[in-house]
Amino acid sequence: MKYDIIPSNYEEWRHCITVECGIPLTADFIATRLKVWNDVNVQEPARFRAHYGDTHWRAVIGWAERASREL
Repeated sequence: MKYDIIPSNYEEWRHCITVECGIPLTADFIATRLKVWNDVNVQEPARFRAHYGDTHWRAVIGWAERASREL
């Protein structure tokens, strides 16, 4: 299956993280990412939102929450 550079759904996002980047979706990784993405005092989410938009930012948070529930 061919994936876009920017994931547009959960399966593509999961593939991007676990296969393309080689990062295991552990509870610690997911919790850390969710903490950063939801912290308005950290610059990373602001940069992410400016680059990819709020819709994609919210989608990524939702995908991470789904991955967390699947653990």
